[in-house]
Amino acid sequence: MNTRREILAGMGVAALGLIGLNAAWQGLSGRMPSTSANWDNRDTLSGTPFPNVTLYTHEGETVRFYDDLIRDKVVAINMMYAQCAGICPLATANLLQVQNMLGERAGRDVFMYSITLQPEQDTPKGLKQYADRYGIKDNWKFLTGAPEDIELLRFRLGFFDREIDLDKVKENHTGMVRIGNDALKRWSMAPALAEPHQIMATINHLDPKAIHTYEGQPT
Repeated sequence: MNTRREILAGMGVAALGLIGLNAAWQGLSGRMPSTSANWDNRDTLSGTPFPNVTLYTHEGETVRFYDDLIRDKVVAINMMYAQCAGICPLATANLLQVQNMLGERAGRDVFMYSITLQPEQDTPKGLKQYADRYGIKDNWKFLTGAPEDIELLRFRLGFFDREIDLDKVKENHTGMVRIGNDALKRWSMAPALAEPHQIMATINHLDPKAIHTYEGQPT
């Protein structure tokens, strides 16, 4: 149950995430991939910096990143890959607890996405096997796409290291969850291995639909 203390803790995680994210954006100059024609494909009304690339879900759907997954939604996004033997399985299991805590809000008010860092190997079928192996429920999409588009998203979402040698190590990009509310243009980050209730508190802080009762339990 989310208490006031837990909500405030989540807000602290959100603040730290924003600090880290802002620092990451400062290192973008001269590092951004330029191979995708979708780089300047911005929504004319919101001016979103997110490219509207084509992705494929583990359920066999073809989707556009911004139009179908992000626009006007509250989202939680992490990066992973199926053959990861390090943090990925732990992060997936941890985020499954977050999905369970969301209950009916998952896929209705809050949308969860995991994007592979290894699109050359992680086909939709492979991601479906991964999701099944970890007992992932509906309303959480695992996504793959063209390698250059995945790389573009990785940078735009802030999953990169300013040190080039460190940035080459895929495991270095699996430890955070990007949480945002596109309608309000508010974004943050939380550690993927933080306590599930702390990740929930960060999500709730960005989701105006999370109405807290006297006891602190969101509805």
